[in-house]
Amino acid sequence: MRVYLSRWICRDVESNLKRLREESSAACRSGADFVMFPESFLHGYTRRLDASRARDVFTALSAAHPDVVFAFGSMTEDGRNRMTVWRRGAQIAFYDKVHLFEPNGEFDIWSPGESYAAVRTEHGVLGLMNCNDLRFPEQARTMKLKAGVTMLAVPAWWPWRRDHVWRTLLRARAIENHAWVMGCCVAASEFEGEYFSGAGNYVFDPHGDPVPTSDDHTYVLDLANAAPPIVDPVEKYRCVDRVEVFDPD
Repeated sequence: MRVYLSRWICRDVESNLKRLREESSAACRSGADFVMFPESFLHGYTRRLDASRARDVFTALSAAHPDVVFAFGSMTEDGRNRMTVWRRGAQIAFYDKVHLFEPNGEFDIWSPGESYAAVRTEHGVLGLMNCNDLRFPEQARTMKLKAGVTMLAVPAWWPWRRDHVWRTLLRARAIENHAWVMGCCVAASEFEGEYFSGAGNYVFDPHGDPVPTSDDHTYVLDLANAAPPIVDPVEKYRCVDRVEVFDPD
C-alpha cells in the first residue's frame, strides 16, 4: 500500500483549492493508493470556505482517480470539525472530531462529535482520528476492539514545538493496538494573523517502528508481511471496569 501524506502550507482559500487539485493529481500519478491531507487544511482557523464548494472539489478529484482512497481532514461543516473519506467520486465515511482542543478556542468554533468512525477498505479497516484525539487512547482502543481497525489515519494541526508529543502519541497508538498509524500534520500556515509552524508527518508500523520515506511524502506499507503482535491487543484483552481504591486513613 503506497501512502501519500501532504506537507501542506495553508494560505488563502483560493490558493489552497488550486494546490489541492495539483497536489492530489501529482500524488495519484506517483502511484499512491491512499492520499491524506491535514486538519483544517483549506481554511485554517480564520478563513471561511463554503463546505459545498469543498465537496465539489473532493467529488471531482476522487472521481478522476477512482482507485485511490482520499482522506480530506478536515473542513468545517454543520458546526463540526469534519474529516471525510472519498472514493470513486463519493464520500464513503466521515468523522466529526470528538476531543476538541480548548487552548486553541476550538469549543468556540465547533461542537464536539458524538461517535467514533472507521471505514472498511480493500487494504484493511481504517480508523479515523483528528489531532487532539491522540491524547485519548480509549478512542483508538475502542475502534480496535469494536471495529477491528488495522490502520489509523490522523490529520492534525499540531505545533512544531510539541512535535515530540505528537510523534510519541502516534507511536504509542500503533504499539497499543498493533495497527499502522499515519499522522499527517499541517506544515505551516502563512496567512495574515495566523502564522504557524506545524509538526512533522510520521508513519509507524504495528510494532511502533517508523516507516521511512524517500521524498517526505510517500510511504510504503508492507501489509502482507507485518510481524505478528508480541501481545495480541484483542485476544489478550480483559475488560475490567472495577477500580479498587484503598484509603488507609
